[in-house]
Amino acid sequence: MNANTAHPDINRAAVPPASDWSEEDRARADHYALLAQLFYAPPDALLLAALATTGKSLAHGAGPLAAAWTALADSAAQADPDAVQEEYERLFVAIGKPEVTLCGSYYQTGFLHEEPLADLRDDLARLGLGRRVGIGETEDHIAALIEVMRHLVVTGPDAAGLARQHEFFARHLQPWYGALCDALAQQEGFYARVGALTRAFLDIESEAFSFD
Repeated sequence: MNANTAHPDINRAAVPPASDWSEEDRARADHYALLAQLFYAPPDALLLAALATTGKSLAHGAGPLAAAWTALADSAAQADPDAVQEEYERLFVAIGKPEVTLCGSYYQTGFLHEEPLADLRDDLARLGLGRRVGIGETEDHIAALIEVMRHLVVTGPDAAGLARQHEFFARHLQPWYGALCDALAQQEGFYARVGALTRAFLDIESEAFSFD
């Protein structure tokens, strides 16, 4: 697989050092870690500054991922942390139905807590994973699914691990991440750029898995 663009600095601590790790898998895990962090909570001033500086160094080439990094870095450089927090709460945490739903069941069935969530919980149990204590979101929240992918990349750099990554991605992210990114593209502001980066990176993952 070819992740195209490395992510060498942001969330480096999320990837444990290992002699058998490729730079490609390290970059993939870093992308997953960053996206999970951005969907779990709005970025603080330090993360916005890191995105503004590091993002520029990643925006080389002419593909969609490079363009998405350029746009995100520019947005982060201009962003006010309080305004981004307000945007996050307006989009994702509003009382009643938020402007953008982050849970996979909604995009696959039109409702929350439906069969895709039950299937996901079965698959997580087989992987020995479950919802963290103190986390209110359901397991089909985009941040949780992306974090599972990061975990699978970190713990499975071999052929069997790659097969687990492919299966989980195909069952629980590929069917609906595009619809989420479409919803984010209808918005203005920082999270429209996060959505564009999410789409560009996951499109690369999807294409790469198709060759495995």
